[in-house]
Amino acid sequence: MNPQDILRYVDSLHREKNIDKELVFLAIESALQTAAKRQYGEEADILVRLDRENGKIAAELEGEPLGDDQIGRIGAQTAKQVIIQKVKEAERDSLMVEYREQIGEIVSGIIGRADGGVATVNLGNVEAILPRSEQIPGESLHAGERVRAVVFEVRATGNRVRVVLSRTRPQFVQRLFEQEIPELGEEIIAIRSISREPGYRSKVAVSSVDSQVDPIAVCVGYRGSRIKAVREELAGEHIDVVRYSDDPEILIPNALQPAEVEQVLLCDMIGRAIVLVKEDQLSLAIGRRGQNVRLGSKLCGWDIEIMTGGELEEQIERAVAGFSQIDGITEEIAQALVEQGYLSYDDLSVIEPDLFMEMSGLTAEKVDEIVETAEQMGQEAEQAAAEERRTRREREQLQKEAEAAGIAEPESPAVETAAVPESAESADGGVTEAEAEAVTEAEADAEAKTASPSGGASASEA
Repeated sequence: MNPQDILRYVDSLHREKNIDKELVFLAIESALQTAAKRQYGEEADILVRLDRENGKIAAELEGEPLGDDQIGRIGAQTAKQVIIQKVKEAERDSLMVEYREQIGEIVSGIIGRADGGVATVNLGNVEAILPRSEQIPGESLHAGERVRAVVFEVRATGNRVRVVLSRTRPQFVQRLFEQEIPELGEEIIAIRSISREPGYRSKVAVSSVDSQVDPIAVCVGYRGSRIKAVREELAGEHIDVVRYSDDPEILIPNALQPAEVEQVLLCDMIGRAIVLVKEDQLSLAIGRRGQNVRLGSKLCGWDIEIMTGGELEEQIERAVAGFSQIDGITEEIAQALVEQGYLSYDDLSVIEPDLFMEMSGLTAEKVDEIVETAEQMGQEAEQAAAEERRTRREREQLQKEAEAAGIAEPESPAVETAAVPESAESADGGVTEAEAEAVTEAEADAEAKTASPSGGASASEA
C-alpha cells in the first residue's frame, strides 16, 4: 500500500463523508491487523500502527518489528475488504452521532417516494422515512416536494442509519413557532406547554419575561401573519394560543377557551380539577367529541371534569349516598371523601391506604376491606353500564331496520339489569368514539355530559 494513497484516501473520506480522520486511521489499522492475523495465525500477537503524518505502516509480531517485505505479504485484497467494511461502519457511526443530536429538531428535505403509505425524504447525506402514522391526517405528499419535519427516531440497521421523521409530534409545532417568532429565540417569550391532536387542533401555552410584552400578540403576529404561516405548514390545523400561569386556577380556564369558566375546584390528591360552567357554555367547554377538554387537560396536566353547579350538587349527594352503603364508611367519612374529590367507586378503589386511614381513623385491615369492596362495586357498575349500552345499540339497530322496512317501531327487548346506586356509575359509562359517530353531534355532547361518574365530562372519557 502506497503511503501517499492512504493519506489521500483518508482525506477524501473526511471531506466527502464528514468522517473524522482519526476514525478512518483506526479503521485501517484494525483492517490491516485483521488481515495480518489471517496471514500469521489468529493466535499471533500482532500490532499494526499507521503514521498519521506520512502514511507509513509499522507492524510488530510477538513484539518483534516486521520488515517491509513481511508487511507486504499481508493479504492486500483481504485488507481492502476489511477497510471498506470498517469505513462503512465509521460512516454509519458518524451519521448516527449527527442525527441523534438532532432528535426533536426540525429538518427539511425533498420527498423521494410518496405512494400513500411511507414517504422517503432525501436529507442530503441520508434518506429518511416519514411513516404514514407520523404524517398529518388528511395531508397529501408528492414526490419532488420539499417537506419539513422533526427527527423522531434514529437507529442503526446493519451498516445503514435509519432516520424516522414526524410531522405529528408537539415538538413540530414548537419548532415551527421558533422559526416564525424571533422572540422565542431571544427568550423574551417562552412556550411552556403544548397539547395536540394532529390535523385538527393544537393548544399552546405561552408566557413572557417582560410584563410589557403580550406573548399571545407576539405569537399571532400582525393581522395573524405569524400564526397563519404555522397553520399553513400544519395543513390548516387550528391553533389556540393561551396565556400560561403557574396557578392552575388561572391556567385551566385559559386552556378551556373559548368557553367561559365560572369556578375551578382542585382535587390535589387525585390530580383532578372540577370545572364549573353555565349550561350554555357546557358544549363549548367540552368541545366536539370532547376535544376541547381533552386538549386542555393535556396542556395543564390535570384530569379536568366539566359540569354545571347543579350537576355537581347532584353528584355530591349521589356519591355520599353511594359511599355510605359500604360497610365501615359513615356519612361523615363519605363527606370527607367527597370534599377531597373522590366521587366514584373507581376513585375509592385507588385511594392511598395511609391517606384513607388518616382521614377516617379506620384500621389498615378495614381500609383494605373497603377498597376491595369499592373495586368490586366499580366492576359491577361497569358491567351494568356496558349492558345498558349494548341494549341501547340493539334498540337503535331494530329501530333503523323497522324504519327501513316502513313498519312501526318494534318493542324494546326486555333486558334485566342489576340495580346499581347512582353514585356507582362507571367512568367507562360514556359512549365510545365508534358509538359517538352513530349519533348526532348534539347527542354526543349530551352523552359526554354524563360520561364520568361525577356527572360531568372528563378529559380521559371525552
